[in-house]
Amino acid sequence: MSRTLLLVGGRVVDPGQGLDAARDVRIEKGVVTELGRRLSPGGATVVDVAGLVVCPGFVDLRARLREPGDEEKETVATGTRAAAAGGFAAVCAMPGTRPVNDDADATRALLERAQRAAAARVYPVGALSQGCRGEDLAEYGDLRDAGCVAVDDDERAPVGPRLMRRALEYARAFDLPVVGGGQDPELAAGAAMNEGPVATRLGLPGAPGAAEAIVAARDLALAELTGGRLHLARVSTAGVLEALRRARARGARVTAEVAAHHLVLTDEAVAALPYDTAARLDPPLRSEADRRALLKGLRDGTLDCVVSDHAPHTVDEKDLEFDAASPGASSLETAVAVCLDLVSRDALDLGRLVELLSSGPARAFGLPGGSLAKGSPGDVTVLDPGLRREVDPGRFLSKGRSSPLAGRTLTGWPVLTVVGGRVVFDGRR
Repeated sequence: MSRTLLLVGGRVVDPGQGLDAARDVRIEKGVVTELGRRLSPGGATVVDVAGLVVCPGFVDLRARLREPGDEEKETVATGTRAAAAGGFAAVCAMPGTRPVNDDADATRALLERAQRAAAARVYPVGALSQGCRGEDLAEYGDLRDAGCVAVDDDERAPVGPRLMRRALEYARAFDLPVVGGGQDPELAAGAAMNEGPVATRLGLPGAPGAAEAIVAARDLALAELTGGRLHLARVSTAGVLEALRRARARGARVTAEVAAHHLVLTDEAVAALPYDTAARLDPPLRSEADRRALLKGLRDGTLDCVVSDHAPHTVDEKDLEFDAASPGASSLETAVAVCLDLVSRDALDLGRLVELLSSGPARAFGLPGGSLAKGSPGDVTVLDPGLRREVDPGRFLSKGRSSPLAGRTLTGWPVLTVVGGRVVFDGRR
């Protein structure tokens, strides 16, 4: 097979270049070498993408691949196949595995697994603290040198303020983003969903939005104090957005993400599917006012990227009483489609969406990619904005099959994913 790939006839949307026009894309030896009209095949493998949207390869900053330690939930192979099917050319692998990715050996082992089995690029995220226990810092220099692109204690409760300050100060020496945010463990203790009228009606314990806002405000203040690079994970409330805007205005070095499901679902989903644990998420689905605020935050630039927040679980972990079930959903295969559905309803601009899924996350973590400019990695995501399809977890490539979007018809899906000039997913047929 030719080492040159030529995508012809598509509409190229690349916000980093200010480009939205008909172009062909040539990739040679894994790198973009040419954008132009009616490019000559010249021995390349030609893929016709007429009528489709061609974008820089999408990057997911928050995916749990579960390997090593929880291979019954997911593996590097199954998770990256799911990522490719969902339109992601690259994923950042969270450190909460067993053992935790808190040293160079664990990072190198993950990269070796990815080299053997991954369908998408894998960028390791190292642990913020040793063992993700929130007591002592991990060795950030070793983690960075081994290949980690950020530090984060993943699904554990937020670390204390003293340790977070030290993390931001220490990570500055290596220019590593420190991932913060989360919910105050005391305010959120025992909570199964968002605190509010729906939780009261269902008789379920809820966590107030303030539990998230308090931690975000603390971390933003510490970022200002230290000058460190802070990335706020899984923003889900209007209160956090306001704190983020104020901190940015004062010069804080901060980026922020939102999970795709928080853009379309609210706590009413728990009532619509009474006690269906597919809607048991962390952070919980919030109010309609929060959802609208998040969309506004995407449009006005307050939020930098959209993530899948992929958190696969076994059937046994979800098939429990609502407040006993493990929070999380398998979302690598739906996150992009959820966002495209918003575009189809004029709730979000296509160019802005592409930025939020490509150049935005690449900038946040300092990753290669996010552009189709000459010399960029040959990673491409191709979209069919008019394709209508029902979310069917039974057909997921992920081992996890829990999704609060099950049965929902979405307009717009990724149909082709290219990594380093190699087609890793083709859903056009």
